[in-house]
Amino acid sequence: MKIRVGYELIYDFPQPTPMIMVLGIHFTRASDVITPDHLTTDPSVPVTPYRDDFGNWCSRIMAPAGRIRISGDGLVRDSGLPDTIAADARQHAVEDLPTDTLLYLLGSRYCETDRLTEVAWKLFEKSPPGWPRVQAICDFVHHHIAFGYEHARPTMTAFDVYNEGKGVCRD
Repeated sequence: MKIRVGYELIYDFPQPTPMIMVLGIHFTRASDVITPDHLTTDPSVPVTPYRDDFGNWCSRIMAPAGRIRISGDGLVRDSGLPDTIAADARQHAVEDLPTDTLLYLLGSRYCETDRLTEVAWKLFEKSPPGWPRVQAICDFVHHHIAFGYEHARPTMTAFDVYNEGKGVCRD
């Protein structure tokens, strides 16, 4: 199947504002890109692309004072098949994890670990560790969270999404 990917973001800035955006198709899907999702700005400003430590394509700009429109539109080929199930995946104790994986355990401004840890244990402590727990979490999200752009707001966090039952992909 073909999936159209795109965005249109409009901002009004009172002064020139530096921006770092993570909007591009992940490099691991490069062979699936039919039409690249080139980022464009109106008014036109220089865009400096780079790849972050997670492999995401990022764009850096200095947005001028006033209104700026940032957009991209692309087409990606996808099998439409569900993600691979790793039924033999094991859960490792935190103390046994390699040091370079620990950054993935850190909270963020979108995920208040102090509020969600208790919720997560209540919901999933009875799930067997490893793949069954991963599947239980995926099933919970699939059945309890509605995702859509109409649910977006800049201050929304994962805890809000859990409580409200709706959010956007970053939540």
